[in-house]
Amino acid sequence: MNPTSPDVLALPTVADVLDLPAVRAGRPRVVAGSAGLERRVRWVHVAEIADIAALLCGGELVLTTGIALPDEPAELTAYIRDLSEAGVTGLVVELGRHWRDRLPDALVTAAGRHDLPLVALYEETRFVGVTEAVVALIRDAQLWELRATHRIHETFTALTTSGAEPAEVLGEVVRMTGLPAVLETMSHQVLAYDAAGSDPVALLSGWGERSRRVPQSGRTGYDPRSTWLTTVVGARGDDWGRLVLVSSEPPPHRHVVVAERAASALALNRLVTRDRESLERQAHRTLLTELLGGGGDSTDLAARACGAGLTINGELTGIAVRPRTAAAHAPALETQQLLRDLAEATAQAARGARLPALCGVVDDVTVLALVAVDGGDDAVVGRLAAEVRRAASSSPHPLPVVVAVGGTVGSIGAARRSLTEAAQVAEAALHGADDGRDYHRLDDVRLRGLLHLLRDDDRLVAFAERELAPIRSDDRLLAALRHYCEHGGNKSAAAAAAHLSRTAYYGQLARIEQLLGVTLDAPESLVSLHVALLAHDMRGGRPR
Repeated sequence: MNPTSPDVLALPTVADVLDLPAVRAGRPRVVAGSAGLERRVRWVHVAEIADIAALLCGGELVLTTGIALPDEPAELTAYIRDLSEAGVTGLVVELGRHWRDRLPDALVTAAGRHDLPLVALYEETRFVGVTEAVVALIRDAQLWELRATHRIHETFTALTTSGAEPAEVLGEVVRMTGLPAVLETMSHQVLAYDAAGSDPVALLSGWGERSRRVPQSGRTGYDPRSTWLTTVVGARGDDWGRLVLVSSEPPPHRHVVVAERAASALALNRLVTRDRESLERQAHRTLLTELLGGGGDSTDLAARACGAGLTINGELTGIAVRPRTAAAHAPALETQQLLRDLAEATAQAARGARLPALCGVVDDVTVLALVAVDGGDDAVVGRLAAEVRRAASSSPHPLPVVVAVGGTVGSIGAARRSLTEAAQVAEAALHGADDGRDYHRLDDVRLRGLLHLLRDDDRLVAFAERELAPIRSDDRLLAALRHYCEHGGNKSAAAAAAHLSRTAYYGQLARIEQLLGVTLDAPESLVSLHVALLAHDMRGGRPR
């Protein structure tokens, strides 16, 4: 990933320079390299000597009368080659001093080969006037850029001091750049987005898989392959997310400034909102984080948990609560406020069920709770899960949730296992249809849960890609195969679910068999393809 040049679009082009009155007075004519006329001019340099290239820094427009240049074709070719390698944006030669009415063919041919704009001036030209005019253009462009940057800083400073939520910050990013913007976690889950008027489904489809292919080099950078401008979001050494702007062309400096200032505002917002979090939630979150980290002193943790309200008289169960928002084409979380509300709703549910619990937001998408349940009674857990769902639906930001329950453990030292299991089950359950369960256990997610745990395993990824390769890019055939697998090979039921006539649907199945080279009626084919589809969907392959 190459960092964006700070002045890539702020400077005049070679074409802009040729349009200046001071240059037009010399009757300029482009004799070669017209493809490079949109190159940016960083400086203008008058140079008569042939070995000037070693003294240049790149971005210069060279002016010369050619009086000290050689006549040998090989030397002229080398002269142009050296200028091109030095990053010169163009060469302007005044006729009359060395060459009378035309430039040498070798010079023209070499400039054309390197796409280096070569301009002949047919009238005597005041080079000092050209230099002054171009420097004035450069100065005006830089001044405009400075003013634009100042306005950007003022805008995001105001957003920061007013406590703007991520959705507001991204809205301002889109207003200033016109580019779609996505805020994601370091694990590539979408937290918030603004599609800038484009199709959000196209923007977010397969996001996790696409994002993993764009590594982060440095704090801010532009990747031309993905056309993503990315900058890390975090503060106090805790990097927790990444801001992505989708830019089809290398972004100008002001867009880089917008991205970095927005990242700062988002990071400060997170710090401020954490400070607004209730003291109880902060204390619980700290304890849960230490339990998940493992390695702490069990006696000390038990004492602190007891002090925080979790009296440990029997067994403990981990519970994970995740918002179910994928069906609405929404990000995993619009703002951190939703998660805070969900944590409070979970704590309220535990109090309503008279169960001691630690409840807190432990990452950007999950609320975890460690609950003391007498004997792990399913009825008690079921009542608690139902209460969590009810409290979540009546919170200030109501939304459907998935509740997952880990196995019961007998000590605070083993709580990590139950909490981790609950979090994994919750994420696996999100990939399935909402079956109306009050809560899910590991037994409920079955094969889907196993595939979720293995979703990033290279062998599983390779298997899924190999099985589905001929139809991976055809959403219509993938949907037909998915209906077929989900209905256990029952073609009539699958056709009805796909809302297609049997004739049309059977035609799609025949096409799938032809492309994959398998017989769908074979039990092994059905199992293999169903596993491949589940693995494909786990990595974000299912259309949103």
